[in-house]
Amino acid sequence: MAVASPLEKIGAELRRGVIQVAALSLLRDKLYGYQLVKVLRSYSLETEEGTLYPLLRRLETQGLLRSEWDTAGARPRKYYTLSDEGRALLPQLTKLWAEIADAVSQVLNPAAPVAVSEDEA
Repeated sequence: MAVASPLEKIGAELRRGVIQVAALSLLRDKLYGYQLVKVLRSYSLETEEGTLYPLLRRLETQGLLRSEWDTAGARPRKYYTLSDEGRALLPQLTKLWAEIADAVSQVLNPAAPVAVSEDEA
């Protein structure tokens, strides 16, 4: 078994947080699990079903998602969508994401000065 490189390990950690925010945003519409995996992949947000399904269950337990089974088709599918609580949280989460993304972009800019006051140094 190959040992994951530091980039692979850090990348996996970053993706986990990103997938959570992206999944909540995408679940404004009703999607079933594998459909959500495909949509995430279409945005180059690679995730495995074994990672996504526990996340969906956790978000549902937290009251941010609701689910329902559709057994009308050839195979039963569990569809997920934002709950009322999830819909109320999404704009706040979107704002927080934008603030974090902006801060990280500034930090990653090699020309950005390091803002440390004399008292903190």
